[in-house]
Amino acid sequence: MKMIRFEHNGKESYGTLHDKIITPVTGDIFTGASETDEKIALEEVKVLIPIPSPSKIIGLGLNYVKHAEEAGFDIPDEPLLFLMPPSSMIAHLENVAYPDNTERVDYEGELGIVIGKAAKNISEEEALDHVLGYTIINDVSARDYQNKDGQWTRGKGFDTFCPVGPVIATGLDPDNLDIETRLNGKTVQDSNTNDLIFNIRHQISFISKVMTLLPGDLISTGTPFGVGPLKKGDVVEVEIENIGVLKNFVV
Repeated sequence: MKMIRFEHNGKESYGTLHDKIITPVTGDIFTGASETDEKIALEEVKVLIPIPSPSKIIGLGLNYVKHAEEAGFDIPDEPLLFLMPPSSMIAHLENVAYPDNTERVDYEGELGIVIGKAAKNISEEEALDHVLGYTIINDVSARDYQNKDGQWTRGKGFDTFCPVGPVIATGLDPDNLDIETRLNGKTVQDSNTNDLIFNIRHQISFISKVMTLLPGDLISTGTPFGVGPLKKGDVVEVEIENIGVLKNFVV
């Protein structure tokens, strides 16, 4: 199932997406939602950020072997965590603002995990029971600030630097999903989540032993080989198998 958050006739709602038709739902997506009888064409709505106010967005760095190699770092012994502010999120089809005071901004296509129920000190065997579903994240990064600062808050924290969406997909095997990033129609990243150094279960369990994961929290699971620079006027698409395409514009 694909859940979508959208605006139609001035009203924000959740719905299920079937091909290009949205069925609005009532209730809470975390505790139980029911489809209504209404049908709305996808082309008639504005797609919104699927989770508007997570308590936190946790990123993982260097979580694909080839990406660690291209970045010039050793393979980490344990997940390398950082935080991104929720204010950095934008939706599908919205604009990434290229800051005037940075010299290099990169795309990073990633699988996103949406937490469905609170998780603290859980095992890997329990991890997927705490997942609502999966989405797509473009972990846009000001590479010069990231390298200069020695930590990643500023480089990844700019407003508009975290495109998320367009849907939350449930019922997937997160350990075997094709992931592709296209820049102006050209494939620049092409991989599969089976190449992750730390798989989804391990990530969730590990993070839960550091901080409590709350419903709606997002985990950005790392990017594969092929990151590269953006410029104003670029169009970036991240496609993940059985989720869809997250498309954004650089301005």
